[in-house]
Amino acid sequence: MSLANINLPVIKILRLLRTIRPLRFISHNAAMKVIIKALIQSIGAIINVTIVVMVVWLMFAILAVNLFGGKFQYCSVDTYTTGSERECLLKGGEWDTYVTNFDSVPISYVTLYVISGQEGWPVVMLQAVDAKDIEEGPKKNVHVEMAYFFVVFIFIGNFFLMNFFIGVLFLNFENAQKSEKEALFLKDSQMKWVDMMKMIVKARPNLETTNVP
Repeated sequence: MSLANINLPVIKILRLLRTIRPLRFISHNAAMKVIIKALIQSIGAIINVTIVVMVVWLMFAILAVNLFGGKFQYCSVDTYTTGSERECLLKGGEWDTYVTNFDSVPISYVTLYVISGQEGWPVVMLQAVDAKDIEEGPKKNVHVEMAYFFVVFIFIGNFFLMNFFIGVLFLNFENAQKSEKEALFLKDSQMKWVDMMKMIVKARPNLETTNVP
């Protein structure tokens, strides 16, 4: 309060510490404790699921490069009637590439991320359906079968894999709820006994075999 009227950059930075005040609410709210505990316990499992998702996406990215690499090009003039870059330049247009394309694996990752958002994926799918060949302009519905690639990715790379994250969080949230309920209804001596039983269950004895004469 004494520094409220002082206009110094350092003091302004210290005032940002007031944003930490809502964190005190967590210490007084049992439900928030359970949520935070579940999130912390889920970090390791989330990292493992992320690695699995990235590997599966890598497979789709490599496949997309083989199917659509160099085919997402178009002319700014008469897009669907201009077949090559030379013809486009003769018409006074510009030969360009769509922002979302599959020309390389890193760019494919970005495009797959856009598709997983389920907002712009129909546009990308239509571009793939109209893609004719490398260094050639698009043609309406020339490869309709390419739409199956995007349908399969939506189901496997998005719905199926993303549900892993929900499953991990839900499982850890249930475990955190159970432990919180135990802490509420058990006394200190009973909680120590429960912890000891958990340690005994998780213990792995080191059995050494000795040669008996």
